[in-house]
Amino acid sequence: MDEAALIQQAQQGDVDSYNRLVLHYQDQAFGVAYRIMGDSDSAADATQEAFISAYRALGSFRGGSFKAWLLRIVTNACYDELRRRKRRPKASLDALYVEDETPDSVSFATHSDNPETYAQRMDLQKAILACLQGLSEDQRVVAILSDVEGFSYDEISGIVGVALGTVKSRLSRSRRSLRECLQGFSELLPVEYRLTDESI
Repeated sequence: MDEAALIQQAQQGDVDSYNRLVLHYQDQAFGVAYRIMGDSDSAADATQEAFISAYRALGSFRGGSFKAWLLRIVTNACYDELRRRKRRPKASLDALYVEDETPDSVSFATHSDNPETYAQRMDLQKAILACLQGLSEDQRVVAILSDVEGFSYDEISGIVGVALGTVKSRLSRSRRSLRECLQGFSELLPVEYRLTDESI
């Protein structure tokens, strides 16, 4: 895919070129939104709103990482929706996480898993997502962008629009909170990730 050419054509009003960009990034955009919002319906709404906003704002894109620019819009759409709710989403764990057939969910299962191993992996996935949802919105966003999506500190700074030091501080706090939360599910964690008396 010649991304630069598609962006230029889309900026000139070529809807087909923009649709190709949407198809290329929709899974990643939805994945980020899903992990921020905590449920697929809200994530789908935020993603759709973000792509509409991005199309309207294409003229303001001046180069650099299109993916980072787009994910900043996705993140802002999620913040807007969370502000509208004025509270964290509350739904059953089943409704939030038993969606392992969808492309947005992280699946730890392999074809070699037996039913017991698969169930344990799904329980661990639920625990990780539940712990992510327990973070503050700001900490959750940087944790997802860094530890799930693999963005650098500089890229995260650009996406969320805060200083580099703030990104590092939020990420440090989010990782500490996640570690503490996941110790409540220590029986699900691989042995090397469990805290022992010596490591506390």
